[in-house]
Amino acid sequence: MKYGIVLPYNSARRTAELAREAEQAGWDGIFVGDAIWCEDPLIALTAAAMVTERVALGTMVLAMPLRRPWHLASESLAIDRLSQGRLILGLGAGAVWMGWQGFPDVPTDPRIRGELLDESIDLLTLFYQRKPFDYDGKHFHLRLSLVDEMHYPPRPVQQPRIPLWVVGIWPKMKSMRRVLKCDGLIPMKLDERGEYTEVKPEDLAVMRAWLMEHSPQGKTFDLPVEGKSYGLSPDQREDVIAPWIEAGATWWIESSWGMDEETLLGCILQGPPRS
Repeated sequence: MKYGIVLPYNSARRTAELAREAEQAGWDGIFVGDAIWCEDPLIALTAAAMVTERVALGTMVLAMPLRRPWHLASESLAIDRLSQGRLILGLGAGAVWMGWQGFPDVPTDPRIRGELLDESIDLLTLFYQRKPFDYDGKHFHLRLSLVDEMHYPPRPVQQPRIPLWVVGIWPKMKSMRRVLKCDGLIPMKLDERGEYTEVKPEDLAVMRAWLMEHSPQGKTFDLPVEGKSYGLSPDQREDVIAPWIEAGATWWIESSWGMDEETLLGCILQGPPRS
């Protein structure tokens, strides 16, 4: 189990300062969110990369329908090389309730957003290989075979690609099959009425078993879970996290959404809830 913490976005400078504090306090990773209109999380992670040496730098999660995959490939490549291989890209179809109504040209239909996410995953994987390819999707068309390789950017430090985590919604099989193309599952769940509900350790265990059954033999997945343990005693923290470890979770990501500055700093300085 590795331990990360969510940092607030909308201040690249503060993200860098808090990332440095998190690294010194023993956290394994820091993660930032995304919105349709905010200080760009990739710039915030770039700032964090400049003042840290060890901590992983991740997104939870980038709204892929807002980004051109070749632009993200270039930006993520730069952070990967700048940080010497510490970037993790968490990807999703986007939370449309976060201000999307102010941008009517941006697709909000779930089907279209899912298609854009799928094609972006395909293209990021191809871009990181630094080889010519042609691609004809429903939304994106590329002819890199027409571009001299001398114009290609270098390959990322992390091989075969920068790790891609993606939201997987149980029991939606189309969403789960998307995870098979990636390196990590960000778990979500629908109840019998088709409404989002809390993911529990036993749910993660079922999702992990499905991935193991349907993925190529030997392939492993990161299984990050997000929750709160700050303010609990050491024994209480262990009681919260132990079932997730047993279910196969590989990352505990401390949720700090809504924390005020003083509480967040206290959470960071307390360090990860290691058993």
